[in-house]
Amino acid sequence: MAKVTLLNYTREPERTVACAAKLCYSPSNIETIKDGLTDEKVSSFVEMLAEIGHESPIEHASFTFGIEGVSRALLAQITRHRMASFSVQSQRYVAEEKFEFVLPPEIAEIEAAKEIFLNAMAEDQRHYDELTAVLKEKHKAEFLSQGKDEKSANRLAEKKAIEDARFVLPNACETKMVLTMNARSLLNFFHHRCCNRAQWEIRDVANQMLALVSAVAPNIFKNAGPSCVCGPCPEGKMTCGKIKEMREYYANIKSGDNN
Repeated sequence: MAKVTLLNYTREPERTVACAAKLCYSPSNIETIKDGLTDEKVSSFVEMLAEIGHESPIEHASFTFGIEGVSRALLAQITRHRMASFSVQSQRYVAEEKFEFVLPPEIAEIEAAKEIFLNAMAEDQRHYDELTAVLKEKHKAEFLSQGKDEKSANRLAEKKAIEDARFVLPNACETKMVLTMNARSLLNFFHHRCCNRAQWEIRDVANQMLALVSAVAPNIFKNAGPSCVCGPCPEGKMTCGKIKEMREYYANIKSGDNN
């Protein structure tokens, strides 16, 4: 299943945000912007920004995650969050020999469904391998005819073959990525993807990300989570009806007690 690691983040993220806020609301100059910023004042600035809805200063804090054990289906969802940077393991350059895949929990619980799913994965692997072999043979002959040596022809032919063979790979195919978002984009991400109505895989990833950033910037992410954490549910008649449980759950996540 998904594993999320916090690889890097802005040094002293909340102090950085407080500096930006201080510049907005006081006659400070750059040389003295850090003067007098005690831990208490840093917290006060961050809380003030949340209260008045002034979110642009928190964009100066960014967080970089390593995400692995996730499906290409999740990749399609997470890249819809445009205010982010992504580096994803390429199926053009990395051959999917014995590819790993994500088994949805609902399928895993039913033995008959699990058997169908595993058979489908094996079939996809067979098709991928056969397509790669057929295409590689064709491309290798072309490269040899162009005067390439055997080793170069093999390497170039395989790369060209897997570009097209990957089209038979399933959404379940496992991938890895490095993701960077600023704090403002993360808050928006958590509003949407921590919601009970979010798809289970991306919700799991969002919850892991929230736990990690809350540990290093607790004031910035104090009210983070689905919209119902600090306000009414925006889902209308589609609401899960579990606001109390959700608030308790996310209070535990942000306190580090998410067992």
